[in-house]
Amino acid sequence: MSEVVAVEVARVVDRVHRESWSTVLASVVRLTRDLDLAEDCTQDAFVQALRTWPDGIPSNPGGWLTTVARRLALDRLRRETTLRRKLPLLVEDPVAPGDVEQPTDPLRLVFTCCHPALARDSQVALTLRLICGLTTREVAAGLLISEATAAARITRAKKKIAAAGIPYRIPADHELSKRLDAVLTVVHLVYTAGHVAAGPDLTRTELTGRAVELARLLVRLMPTETEPQALLGLLLMTEARGDARLSEDGELVLLADQDRSRWDVRMLAEGVSRATAALDRGQGRFVLQAAVAGLHVTAPSWEKTNWTQVVRMYDAMMVSWPTPIVALNRAAAHSLVPGADLEAVLAEMDALSNEPALKAYAYLPAARADVLARLGRVDEAADAYDAAITLTANETERRFLTHRRAGLCA
Repeated sequence: MSEVVAVEVARVVDRVHRESWSTVLASVVRLTRDLDLAEDCTQDAFVQALRTWPDGIPSNPGGWLTTVARRLALDRLRRETTLRRKLPLLVEDPVAPGDVEQPTDPLRLVFTCCHPALARDSQVALTLRLICGLTTREVAAGLLISEATAAARITRAKKKIAAAGIPYRIPADHELSKRLDAVLTVVHLVYTAGHVAAGPDLTRTELTGRAVELARLLVRLMPTETEPQALLGLLLMTEARGDARLSEDGELVLLADQDRSRWDVRMLAEGVSRATAALDRGQGRFVLQAAVAGLHVTAPSWEKTNWTQVVRMYDAMMVSWPTPIVALNRAAAHSLVPGADLEAVLAEMDALSNEPALKAYAYLPAARADVLARLGRVDEAADAYDAAITLTANETERRFLTHRRAGLCA
């Protein structure tokens, strides 16, 4: 096998892994009703692809992987029949060996990972592992936890699913509203973990890309639901600005200073269209977040952003989703309204310092530092920047904040 062929095969396998991992795994889960076995067989199928595709890449790589993974699973099931009678399995009707994947299989897996019986941190870890196909080490890095903690969360979640008899199915219509929000929240958290990642790189595109794929899947399989449409719009508008977030020398560029000609026009247009359609149909929390993003990207410039309208969106969000982070975002937006009382805004931010959820949130001291600097309280602004720098896990952001702090004395 030539080196050129090996590189091409590796490139195709990597692409198919990003695009089809969850589909292949979900199909095998429905066959085995065992998350660990399905995951092992899916991984083995990708290994086989690396070995056999140099002889010819199949026309339908995802279908090939699904067939191989299911065949491996059936072989394991036959060998382990006696043992498996003693193990708890996912609650689902037995599947005939000749059965094929269903279009809703990935969605079943998403809802299983995000079942309300699981703790939120376990939902996120399991989603990153099973839906996004990340290694345990990658999950740990994305969530800013140790590898041992990530492994424990994933294992605990899998055991809970089996022991509690959590069904591998899409919830019934009357259950959907209660379950959908957890799924959307986890998808958004996956995106956030990649948008500002821990470590040297500002963004982990494999995480942001997987989150966008999941949002598209939810929209495709639940086209009448408003919030998935809004979430997809929100993620697309954020992704469209990705290239402009870094300067040529790799430094962070805030939205206020971004070259808008570098934004992805096509992605932006789709995001705005989806957000607008969602806003016409409801005002859930992701609809309102998408509306805020839409106000930013449709403004002619940062200076011409309608900050009063942005604050109104956050006011509406505080009614349906009154979280400390929303309150902080509202205060930051309020500080940019022409003629705003910055002392009053600072008082709002100071009050938020007592919120447990914001104790380790770097953006709170960073926002305070910006307001303090505009008030001319340089020493206090420097202290706030120091606090933000200490809390920041991303090296690109840390350099940016350090530069801002140094600029106070310029």
